[in-house]
Amino acid sequence: MGLFLFLVLSFCASAAFASTDKVVVCYYGTWATYRWGVGKFDVDHVDPHLCTHLVYSFIGINAQGTAVSLDPDLDLGDNWRKDNFRKFTSLKNKNPNLKTILAVGGWNEGSSKYSIMAANPTYRQNFVQSALKMVQEHNFDGIDMDWEYPNRRDTVYGPADINNFSQLLKELKEEFDKHGLMVTVAVSSAEAMASLSYDIPTLAKYVDYISIMTYDMYGAWDPVTGHNAPLHRSEGDSVANEASLFTVENAVKYWLRAGCPPEKLVLGVPFYGRTFTLANANVNTPRSPAAGAGIAGPYTATSGFVGYNEFCYLLKTESWTVRIDQLAKVPYAYRNSNWVSYDNPESITAKVDYALSHNLRGVMVWSIETDDFNGLCGEGNFPLLRSINKALGGSGSSTAAPVSPESPNSSAPSSEAPSSSSSSTSSSTSSTTTTTTTPETSEPSSICKEIGFVPNPEDCSSYYMCIEQVDHSIKPVKFLCPSSLYWDQNYLNCNYHYLVACNA
Repeated sequence: MGLFLFLVLSFCASAAFASTDKVVVCYYGTWATYRWGVGKFDVDHVDPHLCTHLVYSFIGINAQGTAVSLDPDLDLGDNWRKDNFRKFTSLKNKNPNLKTILAVGGWNEGSSKYSIMAANPTYRQNFVQSALKMVQEHNFDGIDMDWEYPNRRDTVYGPADINNFSQLLKELKEEFDKHGLMVTVAVSSAEAMASLSYDIPTLAKYVDYISIMTYDMYGAWDPVTGHNAPLHRSEGDSVANEASLFTVENAVKYWLRAGCPPEKLVLGVPFYGRTFTLANANVNTPRSPAAGAGIAGPYTATSGFVGYNEFCYLLKTESWTVRIDQLAKVPYAYRNSNWVSYDNPESITAKVDYALSHNLRGVMVWSIETDDFNGLCGEGNFPLLRSINKALGGSGSSTAAPVSPESPNSSAPSSEAPSSSSSSTSSSTSSTTTTTTTPETSEPSSICKEIGFVPNPEDCSSYYMCIEQVDHSIKPVKFLCPSSLYWDQNYLNCNYHYLVACNA
């Protein structure tokens, strides 16, 4: 009976990928655990059935190349720490087919330490052996190198980084192969940058797969608006220079042309958008003059950047004009002087279809904690990730039990909860959608009259988040305040009990 149950669970765990052997590589930005309210994302929020590979981001290195935790209190389990390494790799207990990968590097780590480490044979071995020890000790299935970027930024050895990186990967692969462990890389995508950093045929030889970061094509650093991840040229681009544009298509063509086998190439898709401030609110097409970074999301709190979970909620609760760039196959939206490029389930499906048409290894996402994991926008939870599953030929559904929300650390959205849900109107012959707030038309529950936060009338130490479901009904989800705190509807936060008038 036990063996039968195991086989059944194994089958169910892979149901989302039943008709495909493609990979879905999901990066998890661990700092999301420090976000507040409904933006907080912990390992417990991860659905282990929607990804084939989960990547824990990030660890770093010290001056001698030794692999080190960047957040020991979060990663490690000794001395009453949070033990996230173990929690993360234990997700394999729920899905035996899942692979968990430990990522090293990332943007904040810079390049100089990696340039020095890769150039020094002793430091390279320090890294190889210490990374192997960390991977094995915490039950990971491999290492992901995310050096951003060889021969760029604050490099120490310049062009020598290219061959040194290849040598590092060779030594990593030789050692990790002895233990049945994976070596993967995340790389810049556009030819203008990637050609400065990588010997692509050699790189491909020593890794299991290569994730190309086909996003951040345009952003607040540019003088004009542009799409974060356009599949093809946009409506604001000239056909004459199409081959030199920053597009997903051009990046994939370059990597294949430069010698990367398609079966090792994984296409990156963003679960976030790039925001701009328009120089003129009335000039709002792609390539319009921009005056710098735009809105910041309430949880990611970075100007020029907004998670899908943050922006889809704004689309529901504010009046935005949404347009689809029919050439680039991506949406954008504007409201007053705010302009946002983002991806939605439809644009991500188009990118998955493109990856399949070129027989790529699969799709990578950056990153799962900015998907709508709470299902606040009426598309169900993880709508972007599920759209990938569905486009790859799977069910797009999970057999995992839903995660009960954790009690937030005395936090909830600081902006006012919306007084009504949103509706959208669109024409089948138009690529424009305007979202506006309108009265809720679905049957309300006894607790929830509208989307947002409401106090528990029977218990001041708890409250409800009212979430719109796919069928447009509103579901109350209960949260508990930390000990000695009461829900304060005036501030939409848990507050000291003596500051709250409790009428329960």
